[in-house]
Amino acid sequence: MKCYSFLINNKLQYLVALYFFMRANWVLAQDPKYNMPRGVTDISHQVYDLHMIIFYICCAIAFIVFGLMFWSILYHRKSKGVQPEQFHGSLKVEIIWTAIPVLILVAMAVPASKTLIAMEDASEADLTVLVTGSQWKWHYKYLEHPIEFYSLLATPRDEINNLAAKNDMYLRDVDKPLVLPTGKKIRFLVTSDDVIHSWWVHDFAIKKDANPGFINETWTRVDTPGIYRGQCAELCGKDHAFMPVVVDVRSPEDFDAWVAEQLALQAQVKAAEAARGMMDMQELMTLGQKTYETHCAACHQVSGEGLAGAIPALKGSVMATTDIPAHIRIVVYGKAGTAMQAYGKQLTNSELAAVITYERNAWGNNTGELVQAADVAAIKEGE
Repeated sequence: MKCYSFLINNKLQYLVALYFFMRANWVLAQDPKYNMPRGVTDISHQVYDLHMIIFYICCAIAFIVFGLMFWSILYHRKSKGVQPEQFHGSLKVEIIWTAIPVLILVAMAVPASKTLIAMEDASEADLTVLVTGSQWKWHYKYLEHPIEFYSLLATPRDEINNLAAKNDMYLRDVDKPLVLPTGKKIRFLVTSDDVIHSWWVHDFAIKKDANPGFINETWTRVDTPGIYRGQCAELCGKDHAFMPVVVDVRSPEDFDAWVAEQLALQAQVKAAEAARGMMDMQELMTLGQKTYETHCAACHQVSGEGLAGAIPALKGSVMATTDIPAHIRIVVYGKAGTAMQAYGKQLTNSELAAVITYERNAWGNNTGELVQAADVAAIKEGE
């Protein structure tokens, strides 16, 4: 009752308080801690400006509607002896309160349409990157250059399993970021190998679903070099949170140097694979453990025990202790209808041989059997 009495006797103070409340919301909207980021691209600026325009319109509507509502409550209350009017409708009022919202929506639609059209115009791109989501990693392929790679979460498994202190980039860093040049129009073709993912980089105002069997298109142009981070924004399975996006934007000269470096590195890897001979058990187990913990431990666990009812165990399994060719095939080609991916294109033959050898000799499996790169190559060539 004291609060109600205060409102009745201090109408001007109430209106002032309402004004400062709306003003506070206005100020908070400018603070990136409480509002969407402005981003670093022209499109992200357009999206931000559109967001603020709609926000200001909504604030104005709220101020008018709530102002009229509270004014009516205060000045037409029963204690002042006001008697309610008795009427059954007004065609003029109904037309007005229908026409005004329509005009407001049209006013909103004009800038929104311009922004949406600009967001969808991926024509005349300088560079095209095919982005493919997989459980749970991103694959990038440059269509103008013979470069493609998988971008994997770089957070150590010990941090994920709470066995080590978490660093500042926990679940936000990758081993190989997507590298782009500044000042160039980049077209992204976004798809998926398995389930629905979503490639999201908020500084670019890009959030595009990656649907299996479909290719979605979007684009960006970044003028400021730097590291920009994002995330898979579609619930895609148990390791959905382990799919960060990292984009390294460099000057055109630095980008060209990176392309040359990648091509040289690919040539070195191919030469090393061709020249690599037979590896002994220690070499295979060392490389195999590193490959397993990077690519396989998320599902099969570091202990090789899998997840009961979901992911089969490798420890003591028939697959990992008997038929070597079958073991190679499932690692190389995956298994349809399951979360087991095909690693034939993700790993070199040496890495495949090493991880298979590791799985056949770790956790007490101890088959003593070695798988060499030539064995993997033979399976690939034979099929």
